[in-house]
Amino acid sequence: MSHTAAVAAVDLDETGWLLDADNGEPVPEHRLHHYFKESLAPPTWATDILVYVHGWQTSPSSALRTAERLLALVRDNAATAPARYPALVSGGFNPWCVVVRWPSSSLVTPAGYRTIRDRAHAMGAPSGIGHAAQILGRLLGYLNAERADPGGAPVLANRDGQYLHLVGHSFGCRFLCEAVQWASDAQLGDTLGWSTGGLSPSLPFTVDSMLLFQMAARRDAFLSLFPYILAREGHDGAPLRGPIVATYSRHDRATGFWHLRAEQQPGIGHSGIGAAPAPMFTTRLLPLDESYPLSALNHRFVNIDASDVYVRGRRLNPAGSHSDHVRPESAHLLLTLANYSR
Repeated sequence: MSHTAAVAAVDLDETGWLLDADNGEPVPEHRLHHYFKESLAPPTWATDILVYVHGWQTSPSSALRTAERLLALVRDNAATAPARYPALVSGGFNPWCVVVRWPSSSLVTPAGYRTIRDRAHAMGAPSGIGHAAQILGRLLGYLNAERADPGGAPVLANRDGQYLHLVGHSFGCRFLCEAVQWASDAQLGDTLGWSTGGLSPSLPFTVDSMLLFQMAARRDAFLSLFPYILAREGHDGAPLRGPIVATYSRHDRATGFWHLRAEQQPGIGHSGIGAAPAPMFTTRLLPLDESYPLSALNHRFVNIDASDVYVRGRRLNPAGSHSDHVRPESAHLLLTLANYSR
């Protein structure tokens, strides 16, 4: 593990298995919980726990810097205009972030994009050689357990007021979706538990929000790849309490031009979530001086059109604005989700 004051990092190998930061070797399965507890104990000062998984063409150092930049924007927004987030003012807001890093670099070509697409699929698959879903699912379960107070009042935040938010970019969004889906059905004793009517005496906590920046997956992914992320037959609830919010931009060529040729349809990051197992709401990414009404985000699936904001890319970059999500407007959206989680 490496960390700064508010950011910690864990690393996965090409199969999605957790690597020991001290020696670079895979952590034995029987030591996973101990390793999490030893290396990733949420600090007592944290009010909100964020799990961030990066996307394509991101080095380990860049992944850490991206999370730091996003957190800096979040803090700046919260300090500059606290009145926009009244629940955070009354309850306090001090985020701590875990960055999940994985080998995502390739040539910046269509062939390179397909290589990482295939690797992400193989790493995230819940069966076969893919372990990312299991590792991330157990990480979420660990973080969930650490903030839980089973003997306390049945509220959605524990006695320290900690909330759990998932933030992904590009292919990292797929890992998070696979992890939540896998964890919800696993019987290992250290993964996310299902809620009953939103609350359960033994596991009263669930994921409070999921924010997916420029997701690299088919528009029908929530039917074809993640059909059980909201509910599974035989269970009374879901591990996601809050909404699934996905940004998209018509300037994102990675999930537009390239994804169209790789999978015969544009990706979510270019055109938004398409068919889904629950009603959809679409709105635009708002500037800092506009507040999101609860009615805009109080849905199971929310598409956020960021085409007027996510426009930048390096000159002649074939990925377009795919990585232009580290913006004050993105921090505003993240803060709003945290605010409504209260």
